[in-house]
Amino acid sequence: MSLPRSTDPVEDLLVRAGRGPMERRMFAKVFGLRQSPTLAADERMEDLLVRAGLDALGGEPAQLILYGHTLLNSDLDSADARLDGLRSRLGQSDTAFYGVSHINCAAMLRSVELARRFLTRPGAGPAERVLVLGGDQASSHQGRARVIPGVAVPGDAAVGVMVHAPTTRRRPRYRYLGGASSRDARFHRNQRMSPPELGLFQEASGEQTVRTLRRAVAAASLTVDRVDWVMPHLTSRMFWGRVSRSSGIPKDRICLDLIPELGHNYGADALLALEHADRSGRLRPGDRCVLFAIGQGAYFQAMVVEVEEDS
Repeated sequence: MSLPRSTDPVEDLLVRAGRGPMERRMFAKVFGLRQSPTLAADERMEDLLVRAGLDALGGEPAQLILYGHTLLNSDLDSADARLDGLRSRLGQSDTAFYGVSHINCAAMLRSVELARRFLTRPGAGPAERVLVLGGDQASSHQGRARVIPGVAVPGDAAVGVMVHAPTTRRRPRYRYLGGASSRDARFHRNQRMSPPELGLFQEASGEQTVRTLRRAVAAASLTVDRVDWVMPHLTSRMFWGRVSRSSGIPKDRICLDLIPELGHNYGADALLALEHADRSGRLRPGDRCVLFAIGQGAYFQAMVVEVEEDS
């Protein structure tokens, strides 16, 4: 997890975006948002990605790097020099690097699934590793563009995770059990949706989240009652309250602690929630956690992991 030094009050960001008092109250009282991480003037998104990547690499090489991102104007997608600079700072100058995008906030968790496919390809070595990075610079979009109306005020953050098979030298902290994805093409207009479409999107998202979550749990050979934690897309306490009632997962098992101070950080949300829960001592070996992401468009990605003994 890599965060900038500063935050902006969500209220200030909404005022700058020209949002009215009613919507500002909804974000504060109903959604529970207070702060949004924001890069300082002397910080760059690349710095956050490097810190997250180096921490995940642990001083050892990767055979592939995947960067799951939501925003489509990433410097790393458009400038070879910036990409080469990032790989050099990570100590991976010769490692293949690919961006994963166009599925919005589902891109980070989808990248983990793609990493697993790479590691199980014919001829893959047992010690190969894939570095998966995620995160976006929301503050590059000032004013109205930083606000997703009625949904979230995104912030700046980066996460890094190493995907590899368990070996005698490397025991992963989290063991992959299963996953699922889905999409609903009715909402392809994204932020250009009309108010009626947006209302239907909110309703359909809850239903699709529960269905995708159940499919991921079944893929992990579990039932919902055996899920210990949900690491959610960090947008709204109200949304996850509805998911709790529909799925039967107790709301106190959905890790929403970070919403007030970090809010929504695109595809990094579920990994941020997982690391926070682990660092705060909430997780125990054997716990089963569902990581969940929702990308406007609309894309849904769920992944079930089991907490292992800390090596």
